[in-house]
Amino acid sequence: MYKKGTVVRFIGDANVRFWKLEPVMLEDSVLLWRLRRGDAEALRVLYDKYKGSLRTMAASMLGSRGDGEDVLQDVFVSFAENVGNIRIRTSLKSYLAACIVNQVRDEFRRKRPGQFEPGIVESLQSERQCPAGAAETAERWRLLTEGLCKIPYEQREVIVLHLQGGLKFRQIAVIQQTSVSTVHGRYRYGLKKLRTILNGELER
Repeated sequence: MYKKGTVVRFIGDANVRFWKLEPVMLEDSVLLWRLRRGDAEALRVLYDKYKGSLRTMAASMLGSRGDGEDVLQDVFVSFAENVGNIRIRTSLKSYLAACIVNQVRDEFRRKRPGQFEPGIVESLQSERQCPAGAAETAERWRLLTEGLCKIPYEQREVIVLHLQGGLKFRQIAVIQQTSVSTVHGRYRYGLKKLRTILNGELER
């Protein structure tokens, strides 16, 4: 196991590079190296590693488990087909999250989704491994998921990417092609609106 900041000697196609990588980034780099050489098992490992968080992000932004699954499949098919031409300047996780966002935006342009879909709560809840029979947890998760569908999309995107995807604000700023301060504002105002919605629902 490498410590954060370890200098790693990595052999590429033509020359030797020296990268400072965290363990997760090192593992992803090796898997990408294998995938670019036609190793289908490397694609399976990457898919299994990231499918849960990416599917949840897509479904939360779209308000639809089915559309979220479609987005996930489309992203990985495109990723596998174009991996030889892809140059990842950040982490693979951040790159795939950006791909999810772009595909979700395409879905919005095509279908204008965003209405809460019955059944999405149960499927997303199972991915978060909530204990069976935890009715209170399930209800709060339902209200949160439904509330996300009621706030402006750009704010929803920031909240989902930060809280569910684990991305930093500077990474989200790159994805949204805006400043970090704008991302902070969208996050702050989005949470404020979400709290207002949830407080109103809980008081009923």
